[in-house]
Amino acid sequence: MAENHEVERTYRDLGLVAVPTEPVTTEGARSFPKQMKGFWVTFKTMFKKVNTVEYPDVKEPTAPRFHGRHQLNRHPDGLEKCIGCELCAWACPADAIYVEGESNTEEHRMSPGERYGKVYQINYLRCIFCGMCIEACPTRALTMTNEYELADDSRSKLIFEKADLLAPLRDGMLMPPHPMYPEMDDTNYYKGDVLGFHPSQEVQK
Repeated sequence: MAENHEVERTYRDLGLVAVPTEPVTTEGARSFPKQMKGFWVTFKTMFKKVNTVEYPDVKEPTAPRFHGRHQLNRHPDGLEKCIGCELCAWACPADAIYVEGESNTEEHRMSPGERYGKVYQINYLRCIFCGMCIEACPTRALTMTNEYELADDSRSKLIFEKADLLAPLRDGMLMPPHPMYPEMDDTNYYKGDVLGFHPSQEVQK
């Protein structure tokens, strides 16, 4: 009794109040009509059409905002949008992205502005496809495609390099390195003022 009194005094000194308790009661088995109602939910789903396709011969289309394989985008003239800032790597909760930035020069320009991503890797053994890297990218250089077939027979093949992630050249694009559009700077590129390559951009070999 003295011990219990000591414990109560300690609780009172700490400002703790005993939590009221109530006995647990069980209602027992539900009535037969309620049980039948639950069985009816299960029964009617048996006749719904199953959304199954013969993969890989038939592929179900993905949602427009599906998080699939990443892609490094380009400006309309072909220069890379990635500026090597490494914000995507810092934002990645799984530490799946590795970036090394490098300075641009007028003789070797890969992107508008001062820097470009010299090394860009995404480890799909770690990636959880959360999209945090997309939110962190200041130039919209990194986006996610609808491609989901990433399984392979080698762990090394699931570490994608920059060449694997870069978007292909479209009409009106030149393969960098090449100069920026004349009388334009990086701000014009990010505003969307550059719509294609200028003849003076093409590097003479």
